[in-house]
Amino acid sequence: MHVFELTRKLIDIESITPNEERVGVFLHDCLQELAGRTGGLVEYMEVEPGRRNVFAHWGEPVATLSTHMDTVPPFFPSREDSDNIWGRGACDTKGIIASMITAAEQLLSEGERNFGLLFVVGEERNSAGAFHAAKHPRGSRFLVNGEPTENHLALGSKGAMRFEVHAKGRMAHSAYPELGESAIEKLLDALAKVRGIPLPTDETLGPSTLNIGTIRGGRAPNVIPDEAQAELFIRLVNDGLETRRQVHSLLEPAVEVKDILTIPAIRLRSIEGIPTTVVAYTTDIPAFGGTWGQPFLIGPGTIHVAHTDREHAPKRQIEEAVQIYKNIVRELHRQ
Repeated sequence: MHVFELTRKLIDIESITPNEERVGVFLHDCLQELAGRTGGLVEYMEVEPGRRNVFAHWGEPVATLSTHMDTVPPFFPSREDSDNIWGRGACDTKGIIASMITAAEQLLSEGERNFGLLFVVGEERNSAGAFHAAKHPRGSRFLVNGEPTENHLALGSKGAMRFEVHAKGRMAHSAYPELGESAIEKLLDALAKVRGIPLPTDETLGPSTLNIGTIRGGRAPNVIPDEAQAELFIRLVNDGLETRRQVHSLLEPAVEVKDILTIPAIRLRSIEGIPTTVVAYTTDIPAFGGTWGQPFLIGPGTIHVAHTDREHAPKRQIEEAVQIYKNIVRELHRQ
């Protein structure tokens, strides 16, 4: 199957987190057919009921090509024109999966062994698949993680810190606000304090950034609200410990702060001859914790259109990525 056809088949299987089961079965069947012809082994790694990582290997894997199979909502199917393949997951990361599988097919036909393919669930939510895989390593010395970097090797990526902020109040008729206590006003005061926290900057990774992603609360326009909630997301350029301390100390006990996720920023290696970049997003790499080997980060497409209704991947970059992944595997075999 040509890499473009495989990309479109993968896009057309809806796999919004946590609905990865169908695409996982497709990948398992695809890799099982390849392994059957070439002496490889394929296995499911059950993360939770209905959600499984897929791992294939040929010999003892020195290097493992890996990315995630889940996507963000909403789903929309594939289409293509002369230059691009469009659709949910085109660059994040169905085109990457197709490039990795095609690279594996070509490596095998050229006599290469001792590498693997690992496709995981849950990266877009909480890296559940990567955390599970970290507990079940398979001896790989290098992990080549796929995310859209326009085929540049990332020298580092920002981390992530996610909070839920919950405010409680007391309902009352809006004509008599003095009889109630507005949870929404409490929440707004808390969010103003968060926005005033000085976030760190790194010379390589740039500034930490804050996004107030969701706000919910209230019962009706004429009711003093007794509850309100917000979700916060901070892109980290360090381990985030001081930022977490400031959030809790500023907001509590006026509101409840729940820690949902913390992934530290990471630094990565380059490989001679491959251009480099720095990315502001978070990946599965910290969740692997080094258990699948020293990490690298590279893939076709740009993050600037991922998670948008304009998501696409350039065909030229998808094809280039096939050769890049092959070259990286061969280079890592020499190390």
